[in-house]
Amino acid sequence: MSASAPQAVGGRDIKGLAVAQRLGRSLMLPIAALPAAGLLLRLGQADLLGKPTLPDWIQKVGAVIGAGGGALFDNLPLLFAVGIAIGFARRGDGSTALASVVGFVVLTSVFKAMSPFVLDQPTDPAAKPNLIDYRVLAGIVVGIVTALLWQKFHRIKLPPYLAFFGGRRFVPIITAGVMLVIGVLMSLIYPAFNSGLTHLGNAITGSTVIGAFLYGTINRLLIPFGLHHIINSFLWFVFGNYGGQTGDINRFIKAHDPSAGTFQAGFFPIFMFALPAAALAIWHTAKPSQKKIVGGIMLSAALTAFITGVTEPLEFSFMFVAWPLYLIHAVLTGLSLAVTNALGIHLGFTFSAGGIDYALNWGISTRPWLMIPVGLVFAVIYYVVFRWVITKWNLKTPGRDDDAENGLVENGGAVSDKAIANSKVSKADSA
Repeated sequence: MSASAPQAVGGRDIKGLAVAQRLGRSLMLPIAALPAAGLLLRLGQADLLGKPTLPDWIQKVGAVIGAGGGALFDNLPLLFAVGIAIGFARRGDGSTALASVVGFVVLTSVFKAMSPFVLDQPTDPAAKPNLIDYRVLAGIVVGIVTALLWQKFHRIKLPPYLAFFGGRRFVPIITAGVMLVIGVLMSLIYPAFNSGLTHLGNAITGSTVIGAFLYGTINRLLIPFGLHHIINSFLWFVFGNYGGQTGDINRFIKAHDPSAGTFQAGFFPIFMFALPAAALAIWHTAKPSQKKIVGGIMLSAALTAFITGVTEPLEFSFMFVAWPLYLIHAVLTGLSLAVTNALGIHLGFTFSAGGIDYALNWGISTRPWLMIPVGLVFAVIYYVVFRWVITKWNLKTPGRDDDAENGLVENGGAVSDKAIANSKVSKADSA
């Protein structure tokens, strides 16, 4: 089951939302590189393969592995530029990726050339100059612009004497010119952008409990629309600066910022403990004839959430058919982020808040052991609340639908879309 774009009156798609959804989906392509980057970087750290007590050759291997992971984090803006360009463009191909690289190189070169004109520079000639640095946001801009240009010009026909440069070959050319102009404009507004971002960061960090609560709630509420990756990308890869690294994930994994993890730690209690408890409640409230099948589905989904932090199979099981539960889930997720921040827990991930990242990043975390009791408390809350709401309001979670006896849950646990549609029609007719 997947979320569809909301419809405007008359059955037409809301175009602005559809474009935002495309951007949200395209962000997943560069983000998919993070688990590999995080694993390599962590293995090379001083508490793992780089441990001083280990043989010298192992430490050297660790340094090489860590350098490989660090390189991916250092080049995240380029990865976002290429990934978004390919993912956002309709039927994008290799020429889209090439054009995005061209656009990114032009943009960063313009930033470097414009920096002395818009930023105050150190008086010491030997000091490192101040440079315009939008980090991942620059990659996102390049990716979107490249995708749009590719869609418009990849089939362009030029006069015969310029035919060689037509079609897909024209896209890198036009991208370079457009990014030159955009680079100048972004350079001129950078001082105001940087100042605004600093003030926003100070406002959020001034009350991380409230800020994290709002973020956690909004994050879950945006999932049905496929827009949560947009807000995630800003907070995880742009917000904050420590040791030359920006974003909550980069600052935690690469720079070991002791204040990082603000927008990550609170997901661990929900993904590893609370949602599996919700799955248990859904299983226990299923009709007797459906408990075996529903139990298999819920247990596998719960195990996936606990180990990997992949929660969509669980969340989509009640996101639409029992939407009050999802609203409760969103608020409790925000509460979890607020609680972990209030307790001073700092823990991050490169893929998701599952057991793998929890174990891998234990050594660079702050008070990670507190995550277990916090998670168990939220597990009890989720189980009690979900079970009570399901039975009190008679919500049609898996195994409780009126058509369950007729095979709504079938095919080894897959939910039949046809059965769901027929169920909705029959309910509408009876009403």
